[in-house]
This record gives sequence, structure tokens and C-alpha cells, in this order.
Amino acid sequence: MTGKKSTAKLHHYVPQGYLRGFATSQERIRVVPLDCSRPPYTPRVKNVAAQNHFHTVGEFEEPDAFEKVLSEVEGQALSIIRGFANGEFPPSEENRWAFAHYTALQSVRGPDTRRTIEHLRATVVRLEVGVGGRKNVGTWIQNNLGFDPTSEQEDRIWDEATQPGGPPIGFSNLAHIQNTVETAIELTPYLATRPWTLVRFDRRSLITSDAPVSLVRRPDDEPWEGVGFATAWGVTFPLTRKLGLLMSDPMAMLEGVGAGDPRVQQFREMVLAGRIDRIQSGTTAMEKFFNTHTAESAREYVFHHPEDERYVPVNLPEPDLLNIKPMGGLVDMDFDGEPLFASD
Repeated sequence: MTGKKSTAKLHHYVPQGYLRGFATSQERIRVVPLDCSRPPYTPRVKNVAAQNHFHTVGEFEEPDAFEKVLSEVEGQALSIIRGFANGEFPPSEENRWAFAHYTALQSVRGPDTRRTIEHLRATVVRLEVGVGGRKNVGTWIQNNLGFDPTSEQEDRIWDEATQPGGPPIGFSNLAHIQNTVETAIELTPYLATRPWTLVRFDRRSLITSDAPVSLVRRPDDEPWEGVGFATAWGVTFPLTRKLGLLMSDPMAMLEGVGAGDPRVQQFREMVLAGRIDRIQSGTTAMEKFFNTHTAESAREYVFHHPEDERYVPVNLPEPDLLNIKPMGGLVDMDFDGEPLFASD
């Protein structure tokens, strides 16, 4: 009798193997909720940064197929991290691209990305429906949902769409997976072509979080300005409690050089070959630099080895699953049913 294939239920959005680098030999890790009303606790790694069926796709022959793909990517990345710890740095160009892809994947695979996309879509629908006014809801439904609504359906959609926060819009597991894969592919070159610094800590330690890849603003950026992978001064990634990776600004070495200058391509080739990379001893200042950015990028939880509590920044941010927020007066305005613009 052939047994039925088992399907993984608990899906991690931060890999267990990665978290073990911050855990005890018994695989216990300290969890600090950003919600200050909740006390820290020390669970096993397998119960951290995970949700039931986060990647399950019923349309697939194997509903947890993406989990198995992730397992292969994570396994290769953990092997590269072990290599870093053993002195295999800079990495080969093949490993550089592989680890850059893993880093990009980690930055967009969490529930914060899913919640952000849901929020942005709900905001767009709220503005489209609200600006058009109550009398144009029927036309909006026909154009966007493809059916002729009854008056009751128009009323319901108007009420749902114009409520604070917009309508309840979900982002399916399949759509989340597709977005994760496509976005990671787009972001990978921005990481692979940065100079890498491997920082080794002896007496001090690093923490991590549920969103461990952090973007570092340029010193002259205004606080309200956004920061992205293409514009960030640097990218920090705590690899273990004793090992951190800083991906720094490639343009700092090319100041005043035009994009068409052949030196740009020469520099890119040097970066990919690891000739600009370096290893640095971890200082107190570097520990604080890494841990401050890790804490600021956390969405709901900070994680650390139970012996490393003193390295957690004192002022942690409030929990927030939105990593991008729309700006402008239209987002928060109330709609009274009247169109915002004249139809003629």
C-alpha cells in the first residue's frame, strides 16, 4: 500500500537553519515582541517566524511545492554562510549571485510584504471608488468586477470601499509567491554588485528579526524620503550572532564618473570577482550599527541568543506590518458620495 505524501503545515518566512545561528545548542531563541504589552519568551526555533500554510497552494499538485523550493535555496545559502565562518570569503562569483538572490528573497518573502500589497491595493480601490462618487459605483463595478450590480450591491461596495483603510482585499498565497519570486529576481543585481564587507564579532554579538535584511539610508537623506535597494547607502544582514554582512554603496568609489564611462563596467567586474570585498573585525560601533538597523527594520519581533539581551536597542519601534505607506491628503479623506471632479 502506497502512503500518501505528507504536506508541510507550518511554513517559515525566516528559515529555521538561519535562526539557529542565534539560538542555543538546544535550539532555544529569545523572542522580543515589539508590542511592549507582551513579555519576551524563549521558544524553540521551529516555532518562530512561521505561519500555518503560509505558502500552501491548492492549485499545485504538491500544495507545499514552494516550501520545497525554498528549502533548496536556503540550504545553499546556509552552506555559503558556513563557508564565510570558515574563512571562505570573498565568495566565488557563483556563490555571490546565489547569496544575493537568497538575501533578496528574504527581504520580500514575509507577511509584511503581503500585508503591504493588500493595503496598497485597498487604498487604490478606495480612491478610485470614492473620487468617482456614489452615482458612479455601478460603472466602476462593471469595469473592474465584470458584472451589472443591483442597487444593494452598489451600496455594499460603496460602504466597503470608502471605509477607513479601504475594502478587505486579500492577496492569495499563489499571488504572494509569484510576487516574491519576481521581485527577488529584480533585486538580486542590486545586491550582487555592491562591495561586501564581512564583519566578525568576538566579544560582542548581533541580534536578528522577522525582517533581517535592512536598508541603510544615505547620510544626507531627509527622514521622510524613502529608501530602496537601488538608492540605499548600504544593506545590512546579520548572518549569525557573530557574523554580519554589510553590502555598501558602489557609487562611493565612482563619484563623478558618468554611467557610460568604461570604468563603471570595470568596477562592476571587480566587485563581482570579490576584489573590492574585505573582512573587518567587529567593533562596538559596528555592533551598534548593525543592531540598530536590524531593530528598526523589524516588523513584529526581534530575535537574539538568550545570552545577548544587552545588545538589543532600548528603544524598539512599534509593530508595523506595512513597509510602504501611501502619502497625501487623498488617502485619509472622507467621501460623502459626491464625485470629486465634474463628469464633464
